[in-house]
Amino acid sequence: MEVAYAVGLMATDGNLAGDRRHLSFVSRDADLVETLRRCLRVTTEARAIRTPRGGTLFRVQWGSRILYDWLLAVGLMPAKSRKLGALVVPEAYFADFFRGCLDGDGSVLVYTDRTGLKAGYVYERLYVSLVSASLPFVEWIRTTIQRLIGVAGAVHRGVKPGHRPIWTLRYAKASSIRILRWIYHSPGAPCLARKRAKAEKFLSPLGSVSRHPVGRPRAGWLYNIEAPRPG
Repeated sequence: MEVAYAVGLMATDGNLAGDRRHLSFVSRDADLVETLRRCLRVTTEARAIRTPRGGTLFRVQWGSRILYDWLLAVGLMPAKSRKLGALVVPEAYFADFFRGCLDGDGSVLVYTDRTGLKAGYVYERLYVSLVSASLPFVEWIRTTIQRLIGVAGAVHRGVKPGHRPIWTLRYAKASSIRILRWIYHSPGAPCLARKRAKAEKFLSPLGSVSRHPVGRPRAGWLYNIEAPRPG
């Protein structure tokens, strides 16, 4: 579970140097770097680095020929961002791998929409997204998740002037809830705490809602989904 999660992190925010020995991982979340270190038993300390715009990133770099070669065998590579494709990830650990990808280059977006068709109602929206510069990589993840748990996502193409395309795999509405319940299968599973905190309210059985609502009436897909039956 820990290794599959770490592979997801390395596939998104990690780097394999060209010397076939050194690896690195960078994130703006210090706790995510520490989680990677624990999962891969990295003893090298992380350090803070300043960005040109005055921000702070956290980076760990270490050397391991054995781990480097193993990650190559899994499907990672140097300068991978636009070349990445399908990786060797056992199906039993794909949820952990995808959770790592989301913690690296993904998002859990939750917001309240008050512009619905019925005045006075509050609609809660949820989207789970993964961004990548490699279309084969996001298509492989999309088709694998659909095969494993029957949830279909959509891939969107985005282009900024002067830049190459960026691809976003997005899950919305009921699909995003099923994704979250699948990847956060265990309270002890390694994850980025701030993203799990956003997902926490959706991890209870689908369709649940307080018997005594407080404030404005709430409406929308969240409260109209039948919980999946065992088996």
